Amino acid sequence: MKVAIRYYTKSKKGNTEKIAKHIENKINIEALDVTHPLEEVVDTLILVNAMYAANIDKEVKEFLKANKDNIKCVINVNSAASGASTYKTVKKTCDEYNIPISEKEFHTVASWIFLNKGRPNEEDFAKLDKFLEEVIK
Repeated sequence: MKVAIRYYTKSKKGNTEKIAKHIENKINIEALDVTHPLEEVVDTLILVNAMYAANIDKEVKEFLKANKDNIKCVINVNSAASGASTYKTVKKTCDEYNIPISEKEFHTVASWIFLNKGRPNEEDFAKLDKFLEEVIK
């Protein structure tokens, strides 16, 4: 099974990138930001993103549009200080471009200013590891 990891973060804390790099180390596949297009068809795209102002970033939407023909299925992995998941917004974008998306997602809270200090933490990453074992076989 061909798997790719792409992420987008604009946060100075870099929680999304930390999550993407953790996945990279866990499954031994390089995590690249969304400025790197998919150069071949992938069975699974692990899309690591975050909620900003109740939406996903336009860069994530543009990546999905530009790479729609090379994605067989998206697995959404996300974080947000507010606790809100990006799944519905990512699914809406995937549906718009006829990209299948798994119903399984990983979501965790992330720190921002004084909210959720120290998150994601070791417990969150342990939960992510279990999730990856379930979805990447």
